[in-house]
Amino acid sequence: MKYRILLSTVVIALLTACGNQPQGSQNDIETPVSVQELKKGSISKLVNTTGTAQATYSVELNSETTGFYYLQQNPATGRPFKLGDAVKKGQLIIRLENKEYENGIALESKKLSLEIAEQEQSKQQALYEKGGVTLSEMRNTEVRVTNARYDLENATINLDKMNVRAPFDGIIVSLPHYTAQSRVNQGSEMVGLMAYSRMYMEINLPESAIEYIRTNQPVHITHYTLQNDTLQGEISELSPAISTETRTFKGKILINNNQLKLRPGMFVKADIVVDRADSAIIIPKSVLLSRRNRKYVYVVEKNTAILRDIRTGLEDEDNIQVIEGLRENENLIIRGHETLRENSKVKVLK
Repeated sequence: MKYRILLSTVVIALLTACGNQPQGSQNDIETPVSVQELKKGSISKLVNTTGTAQATYSVELNSETTGFYYLQQNPATGRPFKLGDAVKKGQLIIRLENKEYENGIALESKKLSLEIAEQEQSKQQALYEKGGVTLSEMRNTEVRVTNARYDLENATINLDKMNVRAPFDGIIVSLPHYTAQSRVNQGSEMVGLMAYSRMYMEINLPESAIEYIRTNQPVHITHYTLQNDTLQGEISELSPAISTETRTFKGKILINNNQLKLRPGMFVKADIVVDRADSAIIIPKSVLLSRRNRKYVYVVEKNTAILRDIRTGLEDEDNIQVIEGLRENENLIIRGHETLRENSKVKVLK
């Protein structure tokens, strides 16, 4: 009996002691968090699209006559032209030789004919001034000079058909192989050139974007091979018509490619800047919490998590603008915020 009374007394004492000791609450537990000091910056609203970058100028040159093939030397390298070589406008790349064709043009003969016609015109002009010939006779010599000049010009044009020259500054992108001095026929492919310091891409945009896509808007161009580079472009053309099949409208983007980092035919991503905010509070999207129609984040004040309701504005892939609810230099919780409650105690990790 004594043992039972003693045991009851001990149990009652223990329960009384536990009831008097204060319970630990969740607010007393410090949650480890990481913070970011808020600074003002810029953010853009983007419309994304994709397309193939094309060279602004592109040409395939074919032989205009039959002749023996001679690939010329590149003065910049001292070697015959090859794929990837840069050429200047008017530069001779390939020369064809055909003596029979050259003789048929008779360039020297036409030069002499023009010289004789001009001499005759001078004589007739002098005689006309002295009354020795009629106006009609004098004008006939002018006709002969004009015809001789046209004959010489045509001969020069025909003779130049044996030269394959670059029509613009560009890069050799195709160069079919021919054995030196082999005979090639008229119409044979000679060389392909492209100029792509300025490029363009054709795009299709959703009908929903027609209200805020405009010409001259800036565009950011990226490609997976250009990990650290973003090229700049702009909207140059827009169609006002919507396709009834795809519900899209067409456009064209011009791309600045001065350093030739982008190559013709590359499939690229284009981010069209349709709006921009400067000197704005910007936060990562990953820290934004929402419940029903409420958006909020947590900031740290005196090791306490303070809930802030916010109103947002522009957003891109990773960030979002805060219009109301946050101030510059506040410490925004960017890690460890998922389980926080208002006024939770936090420990800021360095």
